[in-house]
Amino acid sequence: MAELKARLQADLTAAIKNRETVRAGALRMALTAVTTEEVSGKAARALSDDEVRKVITREVKKRKEAAEAFAGAGRAEKAELERAESEVLEAYLPAQLSDDELATLVDGVLATLAGESGERPGMKQMGQVMKAVNAEVAGRAEGGRVAAAVKSKLA
Repeated sequence: MAELKARLQADLTAAIKNRETVRAGALRMALTAVTTEEVSGKAARALSDDEVRKVITREVKKRKEAAEAFAGAGRAEKAELERAESEVLEAYLPAQLSDDELATLVDGVLATLAGESGERPGMKQMGQVMKAVNAEVAGRAEGGRVAAAVKSKLA
């Protein structure tokens, strides 16, 4: 079993014992999503820590989108609960890159790609640049932020 999944389960048990309802709810939903991912497809399989991180990232994104939707509908209590759950789950993810760190990383990838072909990539090569940048980022920044940083550098 993945170390991260085991940690989630241990933390869920502790949260239930300590009657931390928000934490327990967030961890329970994350573990359900992990289990669903494990049994999807043709054969059940155990997820690696990286795959578990991707599931948690997806769950955090869902919570943030739900919080925005609830806030927009005037349901502040539900929005706050969703934000609290996303904060609980974010603790299991690697530290996010700052905008400066992300820009530096994009510049490095662009320099590497320019060195290979001799010319700086343009907007036509955005997919190629995104693939290279995402490999470097490895879950430390949301896809939208990465795309915006790449687009600004290519424009």
